[in-house]
Amino acid sequence: MSLTGKKALVTGGNRGIGLATVRALAEAGAEVHFTARSAANIAAAQRELGGIPATGHHANMTDRIAMATLLEQGFDILINNAAVIGPIGCILDVSAEDWATSIDVNLTAAFHATQRALVRMVANGGGTIVNISSGAAHRPQEGWSAYCAGKAGLAMLTRSVHLEYGGQGIRIFGFAPGVVDTDMQGAIRASGINPVSKIPRADLAPAHEPAKAIAWLCTAAADALAGQELDVRSPDLRAAAGLPPIT
Repeated sequence: MSLTGKKALVTGGNRGIGLATVRALAEAGAEVHFTARSAANIAAAQRELGGIPATGHHANMTDRIAMATLLEQGFDILINNAAVIGPIGCILDVSAEDWATSIDVNLTAAFHATQRALVRMVANGGGTIVNISSGAAHRPQEGWSAYCAGKAGLAMLTRSVHLEYGGQGIRIFGFAPGVVDTDMQGAIRASGINPVSKIPRADLAPAHEPAKAIAWLCTAAADALAGQELDVRSPDLRAAAGLPPIT
């Protein structure tokens, strides 16, 4: 699984699945860049990487100017990972402003990053985009109306990009990483609002598993799956990406 010669950008790459993906891409030989919302977060991520080379960029996903400037560098691979789970609450209990902020982070910012990445990718004859999706894109969860709506929109964005640019060398995937032991899951458990919040931490998957699958999707071995919404729990996908079966 070699990505030597490829240049990758992971949004929200300073922790959780994002950081594990930075590691997996770098170990596969890619030149890896990642975004984080502060210099302190970048420094903490680089300490966690323990010498694995990766360049951090202080950029908020919703800062259109900063993201456009970063993406002008040109990347062969874009991983749209940055996301928020909030606001968590039933529809009558959340504000329209917080709901709109969630859509901006989880969908509009991912659209903008995709749009700006496509400029160079199309000009260069191809590229790979992985949108971090969720089972919530297809199955609503109580208290997650904003998150579910944003991820459902992201799934349709994946299909739209494939329809419009798949013939120009653009490989795009929606990838649901499953229920992973991250800070986001900590916030979900603290809310106690739906069945996902009741899953014991001991039953959560380690972040390196979806990260390995994401890195595999960035290789030519995954070409036949382009344009699809994929799930880390798929036995065929796990076997192809070198992940152990789910017991």
